[in-house]
Amino acid sequence: MSSARSLFLASCCLALAIISLTVVLKKWHLGLRETGFEDAAALNLDLTAEKLLQQLRERQQELVPFYATSHGQQTAEAPPVNETLGGTDASTTAGWGIGCSELSGMTVVDFLGAGYTKTVLKVVTQQGSAVALKSVNEQGSDMRSCLEDFRDPQGCQELVSFKLRKEVVLLQRLQHPNIVKLRGQCQDSGLVGGIVAVLEQGTPVQMIQLLQSPWEERFRVCLGLVRLLQYLSRSPLGSVALLDFQPRQFITVSGELKLTDLDDASVKEPSCRTDSDCLLQFPLRNFTVPCSASGVCEGLNEMRNLYNAYRYFFIYLLPHQAPTGLKPLVDRIMNTTGELKKNVKETLEAFEEVLHVYKSGLHLQNLPPSVIKDYAEVRGMKTAGNMEYRCWPSYEQQACVLAVHNALEAAHICSSHPQCTSFSLSSQKTWAGRHLASFRSGFSQLLPDVSSTVYLKSVKVSTATPV
Repeated sequence: MSSARSLFLASCCLALAIISLTVVLKKWHLGLRETGFEDAAALNLDLTAEKLLQQLRERQQELVPFYATSHGQQTAEAPPVNETLGGTDASTTAGWGIGCSELSGMTVVDFLGAGYTKTVLKVVTQQGSAVALKSVNEQGSDMRSCLEDFRDPQGCQELVSFKLRKEVVLLQRLQHPNIVKLRGQCQDSGLVGGIVAVLEQGTPVQMIQLLQSPWEERFRVCLGLVRLLQYLSRSPLGSVALLDFQPRQFITVSGELKLTDLDDASVKEPSCRTDSDCLLQFPLRNFTVPCSASGVCEGLNEMRNLYNAYRYFFIYLLPHQAPTGLKPLVDRIMNTTGELKKNVKETLEAFEEVLHVYKSGLHLQNLPPSVIKDYAEVRGMKTAGNMEYRCWPSYEQQACVLAVHNALEAAHICSSHPQCTSFSLSSQKTWAGRHLASFRSGFSQLLPDVSSTVYLKSVKVSTATPV
C-alpha cells in the first residue's frame, strides 16, 4: 500500500516537474521571439532611416551641377545633407531682396494654387507690392507618399523641400526676361520644409483665354517662349531641358510669358553610343538626333523643348486668325517646328522676321489706299455717347477695339464691318507699337482731345455735332 502510494507521489512530482519545465521553456521561447521582434523592428527602422538618408543624398547630388563654376566664376558651394535628418535653427536669407525678417509683415490675399510639392499664395508686402509666396505643400501627395514610406515628418519635409530648393538655385543662376524673377527667399527650420521663395507675381497661363485673345497677344506669348528656349539652349549652366513642359509651368506678367516652375529642369544632355540612343519620343512623333563623337546627344535638350513648344503652344496660338500677309511666314514656322527641321536659333530668327514685318506694316502693302478717302478725318477730337458693337477678338469685351498699323488699316477694317460708321485712333499703343483703334456704330457728340483723331464715314459727317 505504501509502495503504491509512493509511486503515485513520484508520478505527481514528475508531472509537476514536466509542467514546470514546459512553462519555463515556453517563457524562454517567447522571450526569444519578443527579443527577435524588437531587434527586427530596430533593424527595419535603421534600414528605413538609411533609405531616407540615401534619397536625401541623391537629391543633394542633383543640386551639385547648379553650383558648378560658370565662365570662370566660382559660385557658392552646395550645402551638405544633414546626417541627422534635421534642420538648422538659423534663420537665413540669401541676399536676394525680401528675406526672413519681412515675412511676418506680409498679408495673404489669395490662394494661387497647389501641386504635388508646393503651395503658392499671393501676398502683399508692407510696401504694398504683390508677390507670390512659394512654400512646401505639407498636404501634397509628395509629402503623403513620403510619410507612408518613412514615417518621419521632419525627414520628409527636408526631402520634399529639395524641389523648391532646386528651383531657388536655378532662379539665381538663370535670369532672363521670360523667367520669373526671384524677389527673395527665407531658409528657417521653423518653416514647413525649411524654405520659402518670394517670386514675381503673375497670372497662370490659361489656354482658353489665350485662344480668345487678339492674334498679336498670342504671337507675343509664342515669341517670348522661343526667346526663352534660345536662352536655355545656351544658358550659363549649359543646355537646359524642361522635362515637365506644360502650360501650367508658365505665367504671364503684363502680357509677357514667364517660366515659373523649374524644379523638373535638367542640365545634362543624355549620353549615347549610337544615334539610336538619342531618341526623342512623343505621343504622335519620334525624332532622333546624332550621337556626337564625345558620346553625347548634343542638341537633344533644345529639340525636346522646341517640339514641346510646338505641340503645347504654337499649334493652338499661331495660325488661327494670323494676318493674311503674315500667313506664309507663319505656315513656314509651323512646318519647320512640326518636323524639327530647324533648331531653336533658326526658329527664333523666323519669329523675329515675322515681328519685323508686322511692326513695319509690310504685310499691308496690298491694301487699296483709296479706302481711306471714304472717311473724314477730325483731329484733336474724341467721341462721346458712343453706340458700341462687339467684334472678335477685341481688346475690350463690350466693344470693338483692335490693333492697327495706321488709319488705312483701320479704314479697311471699318469698311468690312457693316455696322461700323466711325473709328478713332488715340496715342495708346500695343507692345508691338501698333495703335489701338475703337470702332463704333454711332455717337452723340464730339469732344476736344488732343491725343485722339476721329474718322467718320463721309455719309455720316453731317450727323456729328462738334462742341
